[in-house]
This record gives sequence, structure tokens and C-alpha cells, in this order.
Amino acid sequence: MMARGEHHRIHAQDRQQRNRILIAQEAARLMSEHGIRDYHHAKHKAADRLGMPETQALPRNSEIEQALREHQRIFQADSQPQALRERREAAVEAMQFFARFRPRLVGAVLEGTADTHSAVCLHLFTDDPEAVPLFLQEHGVPYETQTRTLREDRDSQRDFPVFLFAADNLPFDLTVMPGDSLRQAPLDRVDEKPMRRASLQGVRELLASAHHQVEHEDEFEAMLAAALR
Repeated sequence: MMARGEHHRIHAQDRQQRNRILIAQEAARLMSEHGIRDYHHAKHKAADRLGMPETQALPRNSEIEQALREHQRIFQADSQPQALRERREAAVEAMQFFARFRPRLVGAVLEGTADTHSAVCLHLFTDDPEAVPLFLQEHGVPYETQTRTLREDRDSQRDFPVFLFAADNLPFDLTVMPGDSLRQAPLDRVDEKPMRRASLQGVRELLASAHHQVEHEDEFEAMLAAALR
């Protein structure tokens, strides 16, 4: 027979795992429906809303991202793919516009979790700190500025200037980095591995791949409809 202490330990672990799942699901809902973009904030707000002690193990960022994808699949099957494609198409135009800064697409638009709350996030590269704001001013683009702290590796972090603006009712978020940062991406907030970044050609290939997939889905649906007549 299982010792009473062992039974309580297993029961506590099961309860903790269930709570992690519930918190991840609630965090995903908050991110999807309320536009929260910070995983840390989302998980703590979710735990608070569910009345779960902060001392309990919170879900990893990767668990929340998985829950977010599932939430979008179930509740935003039509709107989310459309919002994603719209932002990827806008990313292509923006990357052509900022071509001199060797732009790279990052974040939710690249990863496929972007929705109507998501900005198009780009990394731009230049060793002249005034180059990007001057470029925006020359083209009559009004912008706001922020500072973003990113982890270069597990032991160090660095502040980078950020420029925010809107075009065609879509938000854009530009993080400006020195030229040598193109070789080494900062760590991703989800898995703490080097952040995925895509060139202009890479984004075009993403769009083409998605379009090809939709065409095949339409063909399959047409064949299925014909077979059911």
C-alpha cells in the first residue's frame, strides 16, 4: 500500500499541475481578449483572477504560448488567421520601406500568434543612433519613443531605443540595434533561446506558404462537397 505521505505528495503535485494549466489558459484568454503582451504580467494577473496563491508554481511562458495557440484555434479560427496575414503583408511593406536598416521581423507576427491587438515588430540595425528617427522625420512619420531591455545572454542585458508608430491602422514597433547585433539575436522571452528573426525574403516565403496551404484546403473542401452530393 502507498504510504499516506506519498499519497498526499502525489495529490499535491496533481493539484499543482491542474492549477498550472488553469492559469495558463486564463493567461492566454487575457492575452487574446485584452491585448496583454507580457507573459509575466499575464500569468500573475491570471493567478490573481483565479484566486490562486502566488507561491504556487506558475506556468512557463512556453505553456502560456501553447495555451494561446489553442485558444486562438478554438475561439478565433476565422479572425486570427486573417489578422496574422494582414500583419505579415504589412511587415513586407515596412521591411521594404526600412530596407537600408536591414530589417528583421520578430515576435507574434513571425511566430504565428498575432491577433488584432498585435503590433508588427521589427529589429532595425544601424551604428548611427540618429539614423532611424531622422529617417522617420524625413518621411513625415510621427512616432513615439521608448526603451526596451533585452537579454543578450543568460548573464547580461542591454537597453535599446524603440520607435512606435501607426500606418493603415496597424501598430508598428521598431527596436533599433547596432549593426553587430545582426549576428547574434537577443534571447526570446518564451524559451530563453536566441530570438527567431526573419528577413524580407523569409516573410515573403511565409506568406506564400500560407497561401498555398489555403488553396489546398479549398480544393479539399470542394472535393469533399462533391463527394457528399
